[in-house]
Amino acid sequence: MHNEFTAIVEKDGEWFVAYSPEVPGANGQGKTKEECLRSLTDAIALILEDRREDGLRGAPRTVV
Repeated sequence: MHNEFTAIVEKDGEWFVAYSPEVPGANGQGKTKEECLRSLTDAIALILEDRREDGLRGAPRTVV
């Protein structure tokens, strides 16, 4: 599955910082813009994985 999210990237001194307004809590940082975006991508993936697990908690394991 492929998802696209907005990335807001700002330069703060020597660092780049980024967040995604569609995924609260997803933040990234890095010395380069590319490193920052990879960090944000990893954060989004972890948050979505956790939300999927929460959503499936209590759901039946098999469908009859």
